[in-house]
Amino acid sequence: MCDLGLSLHGTVIEDRIKQLYSELADRGLSFRPHCWLSDEWFSPDGVPGIAIPFYLAHPRLIRLERKQVLEVEGGTQDWFMKIMRHEAGHAIDTAYRLRRRKSYREAFGRVSVPYPDYYMPKPFSRSYVLHLDMWYAQSHPVEDFAETFAVWLRPRSRWRAQYRGWPALKKLEFVNETMQTLLNAKPAVKSRQHVDPLRSIRKTLREHYESKRAHYGLDYPNFYDRDLRRLFSDKPEHSRNPTASAFLRRYRTELRKAVAKWTGEYQYTIDQVLSEMIERCRELDLRCSAGDDQTKRDLMILLTVQTMNFLHEGHHRVAL
Repeated sequence: MCDLGLSLHGTVIEDRIKQLYSELADRGLSFRPHCWLSDEWFSPDGVPGIAIPFYLAHPRLIRLERKQVLEVEGGTQDWFMKIMRHEAGHAIDTAYRLRRRKSYREAFGRVSVPYPDYYMPKPFSRSYVLHLDMWYAQSHPVEDFAETFAVWLRPRSRWRAQYRGWPALKKLEFVNETMQTLLNAKPAVKSRQHVDPLRSIRKTLREHYESKRAHYGLDYPNFYDRDLRRLFSDKPEHSRNPTASAFLRRYRTELRKAVAKWTGEYQYTIDQVLSEMIERCRELDLRCSAGDDQTKRDLMILLTVQTMNFLHEGHHRVAL
């Protein structure tokens, strides 16, 4: 895919893998998931390991990722380790075939239920831990386990105090008790296979990002003229005011980041929506008709509502 001679060794990634291993050791676990570079984050079914996206292996690729899709998933140490703990949950689930246990199914539900194309989270539910964005534990029983494991594994985690009185505490107690049974146990699944390793991927970087941008940018929601005219104006008395398109360009980054944080959607997808809004405002010759602060608030609400409508129609990002 690229010619930077990428590997896990001698990189920041290697240091963070060692950090994960240290966290597992601190919990008394001897299990160590193997790791390799691929094109995205995942832990494969049947393989107790973790694939790490190639772009995190080199500063130039991190900059390219941010330029192409406007964010770098796992790009900070905190974010990287959050994802690693989550994926380690999947890996230990696989290694010890935990999901086959009746107690696992009683705690998290049937893992045989189909993975959803999208899910509609309940933000105020106390039946799930909070770890990754968009209430990811609610997406599927195996994600619920992985998220619960990640919260349990986090150094200096005060999970008993944090989740006191929550139904989710029972899940954390299950993880805690189950991990005690694994302290001296050998994994049932020992495969060291690398699934879709970087060396086997024949796409060029151009092809990779064309595909990725298409996946997260083509099917964005439509904005109707009525919505835009509620926020801006084409009346003669506002003809000397700043254009709506210029206003959107000025606050584009701020709007995009805020809505991405609220919805969990990729910034790239939201930016495509904003591009459509800017173009349509230009075509309609819309002008600002209210103060900047009020207009920004209204825009964030509109953009959030439309994005959530988009997600609930079946295009939710379920990536890990």
